[in-house]
This record gives sequence, structure tokens and C-alpha cells, in this order.
Amino acid sequence: MKNRGQLSRRQLLAAAGFVGLATLTSCGSGDDGTDSKDLAKKQDGAMKEYKAGQQFRATEALSFSMLHNNNPVYPTKDGWLFWKELTKRTRVTLKPVDVPLADYEKKRGVLIGSGDAPFLIPKTYHPSEVAFVSSGAILPVSDYVDLMPNFRAKVKKWGLEPEIDSIRQSDGKYYLLPGLHERVRSGYSLSLRTDVLDKHGLSLPTTWDEVYDVLKALKDEYPSKYPMTDRWSTNTPFPCGALFQYLGQAYGVRAGWSYDNISYDGKAKKFVSTASQDGYRGMVEYLRKLVAEKLLDPEAFTQQDDQAVQKLLAEKSYVISANPQELVQNYRYNLKKQVKGAKIEMVPVPLGPAGPVVNSGSRLENGVMVSSKALDADTFVAMMQFVDWLWYSDDGQELCKWGVEGVTFTKSGGTYKLKDGITLMGSDPDAPKDLQKDFGFFNGVFTYGGSWELVSSNFSADEKKFQDGMAQRQELPIGPAHPLRSAEQEQATLWDTPLKDHTIQNTLKFVLSKRPMAQWDDFLTELKAKNLQQLVDLHNKAADRFEKENG
Repeated sequence: MKNRGQLSRRQLLAAAGFVGLATLTSCGSGDDGTDSKDLAKKQDGAMKEYKAGQQFRATEALSFSMLHNNNPVYPTKDGWLFWKELTKRTRVTLKPVDVPLADYEKKRGVLIGSGDAPFLIPKTYHPSEVAFVSSGAILPVSDYVDLMPNFRAKVKKWGLEPEIDSIRQSDGKYYLLPGLHERVRSGYSLSLRTDVLDKHGLSLPTTWDEVYDVLKALKDEYPSKYPMTDRWSTNTPFPCGALFQYLGQAYGVRAGWSYDNISYDGKAKKFVSTASQDGYRGMVEYLRKLVAEKLLDPEAFTQQDDQAVQKLLAEKSYVISANPQELVQNYRYNLKKQVKGAKIEMVPVPLGPAGPVVNSGSRLENGVMVSSKALDADTFVAMMQFVDWLWYSDDGQELCKWGVEGVTFTKSGGTYKLKDGITLMGSDPDAPKDLQKDFGFFNGVFTYGGSWELVSSNFSADEKKFQDGMAQRQELPIGPAHPLRSAEQEQATLWDTPLKDHTIQNTLKFVLSKRPMAQWDDFLTELKAKNLQQLVDLHNKAADRFEKENG
């Protein structure tokens, strides 16, 4: 068996208008249509006629090294059926370089910087690949997507060209192969104790004005309690990151976990300061009112997740942020054990001033970087075909998620069902086997993106209802590509962190009434003194330049 090695770097895809992809050739022409690499001598093990929808199977046994995020929830096992089935189908053996989840990003940077990175480097989130571009340590994967028919087909079929364009670098190329979603998948929203609402004749809210009314009514009924508490405030730069994120979305701005100092204004057709947008102030004023009227627990912004959940279970609060998994496996499961008759539901993100919208760019997910050293291997073409099949083909994605039909799951009419005796994330607490822990499937290193049929195939009834509601909403405009040159990136980084820190600190001060809203203009002036306008101008300049140079 030939020993195939390492992969590094990632960057998103797409090409302005996806120009030239249809004409790319097997000699490694870039997506700008120019032949940049001679791959004639790098085709050992490759299929000569590899097409979308076709099973990839190397013409000889191969192996490729890969950085592997070792999740403590399902620690890596050599005997996983996933590894065996993958080799059986493709004749490729993956050689995982295991790195603990907590150290993954740091270790990845060290390995790439030292030149010791494996050929394949998955679980990379944009824009973290940017740090490795200037050194040449990772490949401009856009030069080689002609070798990836499944990837190209999904980008074209799902209209992902704008998303892919938005992550190109100043050379017009992208360095990450991202996960691709057919549809936007929303993750977080409010959950409310419906049995308590029913008791007092209250309905589930559909707007943020109605959320206020519900909380106000609950406060009247339980004056000694905070109707709402919250979580996801520790080990994150933005306390209550989930709440700020989906509330900000309702105001048409990026906040919380999705916060960035600059945002694209679809109406003005340019990048602007996020904190200077009217929607950002509106979001802050809304939360400030909730805290001031004791409708939202002020400890929500500092407490551990366990503390927040315990307040919910102890009926000290009745409303809390949720995602579908936490709703079912944590809140509902434990409430039923502790509170007789307790019921809790997660609602679609309540509507705000921005109307029925979702944040843009959410159809791309973490992806794979490829080490520049991989290009030196005589099996480079086969490796790219393999990557295309494993991460982007329908069959590869099904294998990664559900495993082997008849062994770990059955399928009928598009409906997937785990075999008896197998559980997935608590779906059957009494099952002796776990799809992740015992078989290696549904591993976050491999399982992301895909058709809506596949992505939604494991949804609970709650999540199906939630996602169906969110699917009707319009995606906010995606900003144009605006890659910075290396010197510009260094300058932007120096400005970016102090601006972000100052914004987050003062956002919380305003929300908690530790700073009067009368000082909002002073706050914006403080941001300008920290080079905010220069940062905005830098990105608009980069967008104009990219448009002129790449059309």
C-alpha cells in the first residue's frame, strides 16, 4: 500500500459567477481558465472517468494522512466500522492524526507552521484559513475543483456562487473547500414553558413585541422571578452569544456569535460599521428594556450553562435560548423528570423590524484545507477525487452520517431509521450501541452539509417544525468578495480586535444600564477613535479593487 500523506489549509469556494469551472481540465487549470499545474504525472490510483454521482474507487490501494478532531463525546477508535467501510468502498485508508478537540485550532496552526501538517485538514472554519495563505502552506483549492465533479455540481445546482465568491482572497482564489448546504439551516431561538403559558392564557410569541408581552404577563404572575434567563455566555467573546445572534438577525444586523465589526448594507451596496447601524442600537435598547423591567435575568450574561439550565428546571425562569438538541435531550427530558406536566417548545425566531429574514452566508459550513505538500504526491488527483466523493457526493455524505444500510440503518421512501439497538445523541437511551461512539458515523469531521433531505433526515418532530418555519424566510444580502492584501490584513487585524472588544464591553454596559443610552453617540465616537472608519474604508476599497480586477 502506498503511503499518502498530508493535507492542510482551507478556503471557500466559488468563482465570480462560477466562471470557467465548466472548462477546467484535468491538467489542473485554475478557475480563471489558465493552466497552472501539470498533473499528468500525479494520477496514480486516479479514476480516468470520474463523474458526479459515481462511486469513487481508486485503481490501487492508497492512504492519505488527515488531521482528526478527536471529540471527547465519541473518542476515536481504530475499529470503527466507518474506517473499514470507507476502505472497502474506495480502496483508500485514512491515517488520522488525532488532536483533542480543545487543542484542535492551536495544534493545527503549529503543524502547518512547522511544515508537518497532514495532507487533509478538515474542520476548518472560514476565515481561519486566511492566516496560512501568504506562507504558501496550503493550496489554492480553487485551482483544482475541476477534479471535483460532485462539488462543482452542488455549487451550481444550489446557486452557491455568491457565497463562494465572498470568501475569495486578493488573488481571486479560495483556499478552503467548505461544507455546502442546499438550504439555510437555523440553529437557535427561544424556548418557552408552554404549560405555564397555557395556565395563564398566553400564546407562543411570533414577534419580539409579543415576546415582551409574554414576559411582562409572566412577571405579573410571578413577581419574585425573572421570566427569562439565558446561557452560552462563558468561553465565548460575546456573552449570550446565541440570544444576541438571533435577536440581531430580527433587527437585520450581525451580533452575538456572528458579530463582525463590518457588515454589508444591501441597500447602500457597501460595507458599513455594524455597531453604527440603527438595527444594532434597536437590539441593544430592546434587551436593555427587558433587563430594566426585570424580565430578563441579568446573571444571564455571566453565568455558566449549568446554572442557567438549573434555573429553568427549578422553575425560577420559564424562557431560555435553545437549539433543537438541547430542547429535547436536556430541557424537556429533565423537566419531565422534575416537574409534573411540564412542557416546553422552541419557536421560530420571533420577527422584528427586519421582517422574515435569516443571516446571509449560512449555507457554507466548516471545510477542508489541503496542504501544499499534497501537490507533490503522485496520487494528488486520486486524493482530490476521494475528497470530492467523501465530503460532497450523496453516497459519501450518507455513509458519513448514517453508516451502512442494513447494518446501522434502514431507509424507506427517503426516511432513515436506525437499526434496533443503536442510539444517536440519546434517541434511544436504552440502546446498547451508539452510532457515533461505537461505529464512528455522524462524526463532525465528516458529517456536514448536503441536500435538505439528508440534512433533515435525523430531525426530531420539534426541529422539523422549527426548520419548516425558518425555511420560509429570506436570506439577507451577501456581501461581495473583499479580500485584503497581506499588508492590509495585518493592519486590519491590529484594528479589529480592540474594536470588537470595545463594542462587546459597551454593548453589555448599555444592556445592563451601566451606561446611559444618552452616551450612544459618544460610544460611536470612541469606535471612530479606534480606527473604525479606516477599517470600513479598507474593506470597501478591497471590494472595489476585486471587482475591477476580476469582473
